[in-house]
Amino acid sequence: MSQDVDSNVRFQCKKTRVRLDHDYLNELEKYFGHENEATIEKLQNFSKYVPQKNIISFLSRNEIFRKILDVHGNIVECGVLFGGGLMSWAHFSAIYEPINLTRKIIGFDTFEGFPGKHEKDGPGEFGEKGDFASHSYEDLQECARIYDILRFKNHVPKIELVKGDFTKTGKQYLIDNPHTTIALLFLDFDIYHPTKEALDIFMERIPKGGIIAFDHLNYKGTAGETVAFMESVGLDKYKIQRFYWDPLFSYIVKE
Repeated sequence: MSQDVDSNVRFQCKKTRVRLDHDYLNELEKYFGHENEATIEKLQNFSKYVPQKNIISFLSRNEIFRKILDVHGNIVECGVLFGGGLMSWAHFSAIYEPINLTRKIIGFDTFEGFPGKHEKDGPGEFGEKGDFASHSYEDLQECARIYDILRFKNHVPKIELVKGDFTKTGKQYLIDNPHTTIALLFLDFDIYHPTKEALDIFMERIPKGGIIAFDHLNYKGTAGETVAFMESVGLDKYKIQRFYWDPLFSYIVKE
């Protein structure tokens, strides 16, 4: 049974967490504050401090990235929040394909929270206007600058952030960048309207072998994501696949 427990984890699905989950996160945060290691040493030994849930997500992203190594096109992440996922794609690209200068990592987000719910989102756990406002746009620009310091061929930009309501910025991006193709579309908007818009305008930009991945398909708290997929693509058109270690991550391969 879920319980409200004080925690510095601002954005979470409380209904799926019990008190023990919150106690674990609080203990982990306290442990991270110890002085036995310098901050950079803690980062170098990240597996001591990262919650298992986040390592699971990292492994899933790595697996999906490897599936599109031979597919030409960008990686588009819809829903960036603090940028952990976005920077994972960026690191994988730098490691696996350092000379792939045409692959960009593009992140769409308002950076000011959800723009508001649609009736097709239903009574989900979150999605109200302003929920999940990360205000991380400038922070991620600085993160990208540091990431580029040692990146091979760093004179060619790798990371691009697009700020604003996707129902307005998505189509404009394609007008400004008509050459865009997409090898991987990662959908984490959580709500109906921008998810459907992304599927409608990006589907034709995904070549055969490209992947659409979802963070919350078939999840009660984000029903709008599933509804948008059913309307724009259809459940019977593709095999929806998953990784056995990850309860939420799913994907389809465009064939």
